[in-house]
Amino acid sequence: MRISFLINSAYGIGGTIRTTFNLAEQLAEQHEVEVVSVFRNRASPLLAPDGNVPVRYLVDLRRQEATYEGDDPEHKLPSRCFARHDGAYERYSRLTDRRIGDHLARTDADVVIGTRPGLNTHLVRQTRRGPVLLGQEHLTYSTHSPRLRRELRALYPRLDALITVTEKDARDYRKLWLPGVRVESVPNSVPDPGIEPADGRGKWVVAAGRLTRMKRYDLLIRAFAHVVEERPDWKLRIYGGGVERADLRELIGRLGLYNHVFLMGPVSPLEPEWTKGAIAAVSSSFEPFGMTIVEAMRAGLPVVATDCPHGPGEIIEPGVNGQLVPNGNAEAMGAALLGLINDDEKRAAMGRAARERAHRYDPATIGERYDRLLTELVARRGRFRSGAHRARGSLVGGAYAVRNVAGAARQGLGYVQKNGVRAAVVKARTV
Repeated sequence: MRISFLINSAYGIGGTIRTTFNLAEQLAEQHEVEVVSVFRNRASPLLAPDGNVPVRYLVDLRRQEATYEGDDPEHKLPSRCFARHDGAYERYSRLTDRRIGDHLARTDADVVIGTRPGLNTHLVRQTRRGPVLLGQEHLTYSTHSPRLRRELRALYPRLDALITVTEKDARDYRKLWLPGVRVESVPNSVPDPGIEPADGRGKWVVAAGRLTRMKRYDLLIRAFAHVVEERPDWKLRIYGGGVERADLRELIGRLGLYNHVFLMGPVSPLEPEWTKGAIAAVSSSFEPFGMTIVEAMRAGLPVVATDCPHGPGEIIEPGVNGQLVPNGNAEAMGAALLGLINDDEKRAAMGRAARERAHRYDPATIGERYDRLLTELVARRGRFRSGAHRARGSLVGGAYAVRNVAGAARQGLGYVQKNGVRAAVVKARTV
């Protein structure tokens, strides 16, 4: 089976990038897999997969290179294919429309996987008929704007399957009218760190993630002020960079916690830093999944997290591998941390349980679920691909896309013109 992932950028550090590479590497053990990055902004991926997974790009945005395309006139024109209300819309253009369209019209993949709403809409608008179209949702339907929801309701029925990372989000999508679309929840995978787990004796609480408002590190710092009042021998490390750094530093100084709370900046790899701690903390107001929760569990740390939508409640079993506290409640967070800090035996038992239960997120386990799903979808699609099918075009959101098929064989690539938009058309013959 040939599988092609389409991702915004494969050259950063974000959770979508990590989980895409994890899944791609696992599937590559049995299939031909590639990762296609719309943008390239550095020489090589920071989280490069192994040699079994080629990574290629469509638009070069490396300013220092002669191949830089950011000044291309087409890149100054707004996209007509990318979902207009996806948060990344401003990055996309007629140039990306054309490059993505050419790629999707030429691909010989059996399965094409989009990794965000805007790219999923490219799949349904521009892919030649034939491949299975699978959309991934790494955010959640409930947090999308009403306008984006309307776009998705109009276009997602043309997917073959939609995969969410939590069952709660899958239930939300199943409430939509998506006839013929298989909606499944499959969590992100997190590899075993391959190092000795934490021994629980280090007097450190550890948190990691982008320093953004959603992560609510201000709440965690306030919660830790309660911890320090009773246990000044414990300290907090927060790993990551972001726009909230200056405000958080000011809050640390104002609360007199400069000897107890440390902003460590971005660190890669992060796995050894988890094992230096004894407890992990997640204070987010919202988590589509919660990869850092699983990463901490794999390192043998119990996790204290806010019971925010959607991920923590599906990962943490309160009293077993961690604790859940009311969303936005700093006092409750502080009390839960102290509950583990003051009970060495409970902390150690929860750490062992966390490591054991994290095995369900192993890439081999998640890869097997994807393998079964993709095999079923390709087999189902194959039952409807015999004989020749007439090409059909659709005018969607101002972009004209033609998708046609005739079994597996094609003779070449052509183009049509509609409303001033040049769109790829696959020429096919009957087999």
